[in-house]
Amino acid sequence: MKNKEELLCERCCNGSQSFFSKLDETDLCFINENKSLLTFKKGETIFSEGSKPQGVYCLSDGIVKVSKHSNDGREQIIRIVFPSEFIGLRAILSGHFYTVSALALEDCVVCFIKRTDFFQLMLKYPDCTNSLIIILSKLLEEAESRMVSLSHKPVRQRLAETLLFLNHSFNAAAPAYPKPYLNITRSDLANIIGTAPETVIRLLSEFREARIIETKGRKIYLSDISRLQFTASQYD
Repeated sequence: MKNKEELLCERCCNGSQSFFSKLDETDLCFINENKSLLTFKKGETIFSEGSKPQGVYCLSDGIVKVSKHSNDGREQIIRIVFPSEFIGLRAILSGHFYTVSALALEDCVVCFIKRTDFFQLMLKYPDCTNSLIIILSKLLEEAESRMVSLSHKPVRQRLAETLLFLNHSFNAAAPAYPKPYLNITRSDLANIIGTAPETVIRLLSEFREARIIETKGRKIYLSDISRLQFTASQYD
C-alpha cells in the first residue's frame, strides 16, 4: 500500500490528475486535509446499486470492479477501475442514486471527497469542469466500444481483446511496478465479456495449448501478445 506522501492528490499519476492539477496550492491542501482515506479488503463493497451518493471516490491503490445485476441476478461487469481513476462520478454529477455497485477486487485504498467540497471546486475552477467532461466522454467512448464488441464479436475475440486491455491497464496504472500477469478470476472475466465461466475456462485452455498464454492458478501470463492481438482483430 502507498505511504502518506503518495496519497496526496497532486501525486496522483493518471486519470484524476487532469482534475487536481487545476487547483492552486491552498485548495490542494484543503482537499488533502478534508478528504477521507478509506480502506477496503478484497471482496468488500465500496457502494451499492440503489444507494445515494454522498461524494466522489478516487482510487488510490488497488483494483475495483463496477458492475450491475440483471433482473435474473446475473452480474455484468461494466468497468474495471485502476489507481487515480474516479468511481461514482456520473451519479454525483447527475444527483441520481447509484445504478451500479463497486467492489474491491483486491485490497484497496480509496480517497473520498464530500459532495459539497467537490462541487465547490467545480464552481471555482471552470477548467475542472472541462476536465470532468473529458473524463466522462472517455468513459462513454469506452462504453460504446464495449457495446459494439459484445454485440458483434464472437466470444473468442472478446476474450482476447479483454486480456489485452487488462494487461495494458494493469501496467499503465503502475508503470514503475509492472506485473507480468493478470490476477483475475474466471468468473469476473466471464462477467466482463458477457459469457459463462465455463466458456472462459475452455478458451483459456485453448490459448494455453497454443502457447499464447500461460496460467498458474488464477494468474494469466500473456506469452505471445502479437498472436493475441491477431486473435482479437480477426473479426474487425
